[in-house]
Amino acid sequence: MLHKIDFYIIKKFLGTFFYAIALIISISIVFDVSENIDDFMSKDVPLKAIVFDYYLNFVPYFANLFSGLFTFIAVIYFTSKLAYNTEIIAILSSGVSFNRLMRPYLVGAGVIVLFSYMLGNYVIPPANKKKVEFRNMYIGTKKAGMEHNIHRQIEPGVFVYMLSYTASVDVGYKFTIEKFVDRKLVSKLSASSIKWDREKKKWIIHDYSLRTIDGYTEKITQGTEKDTTLNMLPEDYQVVANVVETMTLPDLNKSISTLKLRGVNTIDYEIEKHKRRSGPFSAVILTIIGVSLASRKVKGGIGLHLGLGLLMSFSYILFMQVTTVFATSDLLAPWLAMWIPNIVYGGLAFYLYRRASR
Repeated sequence: MLHKIDFYIIKKFLGTFFYAIALIISISIVFDVSENIDDFMSKDVPLKAIVFDYYLNFVPYFANLFSGLFTFIAVIYFTSKLAYNTEIIAILSSGVSFNRLMRPYLVGAGVIVLFSYMLGNYVIPPANKKKVEFRNMYIGTKKAGMEHNIHRQIEPGVFVYMLSYTASVDVGYKFTIEKFVDRKLVSKLSASSIKWDREKKKWIIHDYSLRTIDGYTEKITQGTEKDTTLNMLPEDYQVVANVVETMTLPDLNKSISTLKLRGVNTIDYEIEKHKRRSGPFSAVILTIIGVSLASRKVKGGIGLHLGLGLLMSFSYILFMQVTTVFATSDLLAPWLAMWIPNIVYGGLAFYLYRRASR
């Protein structure tokens, strides 16, 4: 059960956190406006679109981006003030243990974990999608022009290959599709090109040769043009910058399953998925570290605590970036790379907590 002192600490914790987040978002918006003002004016972007389609969707992203950092700073700042106003000493002297003192902090951290998890998995992806649509409409598209040497499994036992695919005209070159049954090749179609017909919503194969195998019998059919329905769409070959950031967690899981079936590398998708799962829990770890560091008076005052807090926060962020590079390079499994910082700093939090509670 929470008491009056618990609500006092939770109010201080969350109040400082949301105030700091609001402040950094305001600063970020000012810098972003100064960076994009020329594009907005030169493209005659409507003010309503800038405010509601871009900046309204800009806020959740930055709120979540800085949540871990400002959780730590908020805990360090207001706990140091409590310590230097001898409020911590008064609470402990009244018979409240350090373990009991930690309870309202963990409740506040739990609120931030839930806040960050919901933002990262369900609110920010649709917001990012609207931001991408805004930039595509008013600033310019970010779709890549061409992919090379594409190997995909579009359904069980059916494999396609294209030497290259040009997204701007929806055309693939040197196209091959092979069908296997019980690991035996039963048909192979080779064509000079394949093009998506936007009106018919079908693929048009040009200059093709179809080889059908039935036991020891083979049949070869040739033609200049053929309509066909395949389990693939042009969007499957259009690379959009940061596309994983526009997917909610269910969409991300579905995309990973689909891409694995097609034989596509899913490292970026899996890194994003596990980052969204591990990231929010850093709030609990950093809260424990922050309370353990800031609950006692030391020479240097609040400034020393804030300095330690910033150093610890940036070292955590740097560690996360390093492990992400390891995951991208296939040196670590994505789930392990994203959870290693929490494991390491969780151990540090346990050590500092035990030391502070003595």
